Amino acid sequence: MKKPRKIIVYVATSADGYIARPDGDVAWLDRPRPKGSYGMPAFFKSIDTILWGYKTYAKGTEMGMEKGMKAAGFGPEIKNYVFSRHPREATVPTFEFVNEPVKTFAQRLRAQPGKDIWMMGGGEIIASFLDQGEIDEFSIRVIPILIGEGIPLIQPRHRSITLKLLSSKAFPDGVVHLHYRTT
Repeated sequence: MKKPRKIIVYVATSADGYIARPDGDVAWLDRPRPKGSYGMPAFFKSIDTILWGYKTYAKGTEMGMEKGMKAAGFGPEIKNYVFSRHPREATVPTFEFVNEPVKTFAQRLRAQPGKDIWMMGGGEIIASFLDQGEIDEFSIRVIPILIGEGIPLIQPRHRSITLKLLSSKAFPDGVVHLHYRTT
């Protein structure tokens, strides 16, 4: 029996719950990483698709994301979907812009054969998928820094979604990995 594809939010946050500063800056994430880089290489092997919000994609492009993705081993086998309210043309062959309802897209994507799906973010697209019941897991690396303000992990809205803790792991540098399943 084929394993169902999961949509997993795999992200780092500050200890006060932000994924970036208000302007999208993530320089506070630059730090020495322990051997195994918090499990990132294993996670990368488990996915073949990445979902991006447009602002995250635009910031990544500004920061030279394409070069970084190639250096990290992402090649043409990784399919990238960028959600945008406005029709746009992709400038990179492995990227496709999406402007369809989240539920419709997610169900169609899950029906295709493949590995798990990485919800890259940001907070708006994560919230949209979460509110449609289309996030399966959160894999959060909490970085021991308080940045005071910024872009929250999930766009604020009135919601109550229970999470089940699957695992937690503390690293010697103070980073804590929390792995949850939505229930």
